[in-house]
Amino acid sequence: MTVSSAPDTVAHVFTVADFDFHLPPELIAQHPAAERSASRLLDGRADAPVDRVFRELPALLKDGDLLVFNDTQVVKARLFGQKASGGQLEMLIERVLLPHEASDGTAHEVVAHLRVSKKPQPGGRLHMAGGLGRGGFDAVYLGRWPDEQGQLFRFRLHGPADETPYELMARHGHVPLPPYIDHGDDADDERRYQTVFARVPGAVAAPTAALHFDETVLAELATRGVRRASVTLHVGAGTFAPMKAGRIEDHVMHHERYAIPSETVQAIADCRARGGRVVAVGTTTVRTLESWARSGEAQGDTNIFITPGFGFRVVDLMVTNFHLPQSTLMMLVSAFAGYEHIRALYAHAIEERYRFFSYGDAMLLQRTP
Repeated sequence: MTVSSAPDTVAHVFTVADFDFHLPPELIAQHPAAERSASRLLDGRADAPVDRVFRELPALLKDGDLLVFNDTQVVKARLFGQKASGGQLEMLIERVLLPHEASDGTAHEVVAHLRVSKKPQPGGRLHMAGGLGRGGFDAVYLGRWPDEQGQLFRFRLHGPADETPYELMARHGHVPLPPYIDHGDDADDERRYQTVFARVPGAVAAPTAALHFDETVLAELATRGVRRASVTLHVGAGTFAPMKAGRIEDHVMHHERYAIPSETVQAIADCRARGGRVVAVGTTTVRTLESWARSGEAQGDTNIFITPGFGFRVVDLMVTNFHLPQSTLMMLVSAFAGYEHIRALYAHAIEERYRFFSYGDAMLLQRTP
């Protein structure tokens, strides 16, 4: 099932420009902190922000609270190859299609972004990582996705030993670092652009708020009686896509696949029963939980678009990183904690030289009444 949403109420008509801000380029983190939990944490729950270190988070939560993580695993979705003519290309696999979604009923079809001088014709064969017979594999172009006007491309992958797309990506792919990180992926990125509890492969971008958690912080949370649960939302490349529409209401959100285990549904009910708070780790977890709250469906596709005026039904607190100007995620956190409050927090973070975006620092936010 696909879940989408518009605001529940609109108290003010916002424009995309309302979510802009000037960020000095040197504040864009190019590498992670030396230790995951050594990142800074801006405690934004009250009117006056408090500067902290991320490892202080357990002391800010309560016995009986429930932390909900996104357990998606980033795959090496960036691949390089060439056309039969020799022209170079870059492919970013957005999604591995499930057998019931594929034209041939197998798990060998993918949809991808393609950077190439001239798009292939249906049936055209691309030679990835050297191509079939040279240690690589081939990708046969099947058409656009999800329909003939779609912006993504559908391929069937052929490896020398009938490997799955995940196996081919693991062997030949590169970590799909965000566009604002200016170095190629290396062994450190392979380790650090991944959460310590990543479990379900499928994301092309990390749920970055969760990158700050390490085993020491997780152990301290358990000691303090903070429970844990997980959801899965496979983060797509659309999370970095700029808003092209002039009006917020004209923006079309990208789709992402999600799933919520029955154990997590029960954990949320138990949390409510004992008076605890649901603490979402990252905007992807927020979007997953609020999609489920609106649809009642524990799995499916969502393109939920959360903007000021949205009525939150599940999440009480949020751990999140700092987001791109004029992005849908800036709109989400503004909907959650209040537009003016978020602007004040970002101004404080810039003045205090916090590190921004995927490898940057974090915030703790409380939902506005």
